[in-house]
Amino acid sequence: MPLQDIAKWIEDTKALSRFAGVAVLCLAAGALSGCMGAGLDLANTSDVDRTVATGSVPQPRNDEDNSDAITVRNAVSSADVTKVSGNPIPWANASSGSAGVISSIFEEQVNGTVCRRFTTTRHSYQGIAKFDGNTCLLNNGEWYLTSFGPRS
Repeated sequence: MPLQDIAKWIEDTKALSRFAGVAVLCLAAGALSGCMGAGLDLANTSDVDRTVATGSVPQPRNDEDNSDAITVRNAVSSADVTKVSGNPIPWANASSGSAGVISSIFEEQVNGTVCRRFTTTRHSYQGIAKFDGNTCLLNNGEWYLTSFGPRS
C-alpha cells in the first residue's frame, strides 16, 4: 500500500476553520454594533419621563393599623380621665403584636358631644412611633374614632 501525504489536507482544514471563526466573529460584532449604536445615552435627559413620582403613592391602611386603632380607642374610652393625669395607660393588641402607652387624654365638649383627644405610642414590627387621635361618644353610647394617625 502506497503512502499518502495527508499533511497538506490537514493544513487546508485549519485554514478553513480559522476563516469560519473570523467570519463568525465579524458577524457577531456587526450584529452587536447595531444594538450598541443606540446605546444608553446617560447625558441626554430629554427623553426622561418626569411625570412619574412613585414616592407620592399613599400607603393603604392595613388591618393591623385598624386593629391597633380600635384597641387604643377602647382603652381611651374606658379610661377614667380624672385619674389619667400623670399616669400613662398601657395597651396591647394580641392580634397584631403591637403595644404602646397612652400618655395623655384630654376630654372636651364639641357641639354637645363628648370627645377625647389623646396621644399614644405604638411599638410594632414597623418600629416605634407617636400617634395622635380623637374619639367621640355617639348618641347610642358607642365611641367613634374620628382620627388616628402618626404624629406629624
